[in-house]
Amino acid sequence: MIRSRSDRAVDVFNVLFLAIISAVTFFPLYYVFVVSFTDPSAYFSHQLTLLPTRWSLASYKYLMSTDAFLRAIRNSVFLAVVGTALSLLVTSCLSYALSRRRLQGRRVMLLLILLTTLFNPGIIPPYLLVRDLHLINSTWSLILPVLTSGWYVLLMKGFFDSIPASLEEAARIDGCNDVSVWYRIILPLSLPSLAAFGLFYAVAYWNTFFTALLYINDFTKHPLQVLLQNMLIDASTAAGGSVAAEMMSEQRIPPETLKMAAVVIATVPILLVYPFLQKHFAKGAMVGSVKE
Repeated sequence: MIRSRSDRAVDVFNVLFLAIISAVTFFPLYYVFVVSFTDPSAYFSHQLTLLPTRWSLASYKYLMSTDAFLRAIRNSVFLAVVGTALSLLVTSCLSYALSRRRLQGRRVMLLLILLTTLFNPGIIPPYLLVRDLHLINSTWSLILPVLTSGWYVLLMKGFFDSIPASLEEAARIDGCNDVSVWYRIILPLSLPSLAAFGLFYAVAYWNTFFTALLYINDFTKHPLQVLLQNMLIDASTAAGGSVAAEMMSEQRIPPETLKMAAVVIATVPILLVYPFLQKHFAKGAMVGSVKE
């Protein structure tokens, strides 16, 4: 097929336009990365351009030497690992139960779950619930109220509905009960959906911020995102206020490089996890949408 000159011009324009948009989108990320690895002396002397004259790990070494920052990382890792595991467990169990037509009250439960996806209770009811459960200032207040999602339950239920019933019947003939069928048959066939929803849950727990501000008053239990927000206001909060400010001035570490290094540390874990789940992501994100 012979393309006209106008078609080629449109293609060139599209390529240039998308290249500009990509550059504009990527440049802030690149700038954060470059500043975080810039040598403090080079940053103080304003030698930073698109590529620093001297690279340094001083900002990262300083952050990783502070108790507050390491403690915030541990809190976020606990939320991401434990929260994701419990959320997948609850979501898969609930979805499997709702996919079984013999479950009594199935339609009522599906309706109630659907209502949670349509109406948001706001801030006050969840706070009152957490307070009455005596979870204020507890790390579990960031996990239990958001242990599952009605939308994810409905999507995973659609995936379980697509699994042939003959597999379950064969397993029951071999003596499996409901738990054995779920563990030995359903879960191995559900790895794509578990990988996709696991990534969704992990990102949500890792980025926990607003609920931590509401429920956690003890700064030693704050996750990384809360500490990062405080650092963007005052970089010395990474290691304890005025004492940290004196240490920073003695080591001549600019607050800007500390902030950028903290942003990189908060972003990299999710970026590292995504490639390992990418092969399951596209398939798992479409669970239940297409049936053969």
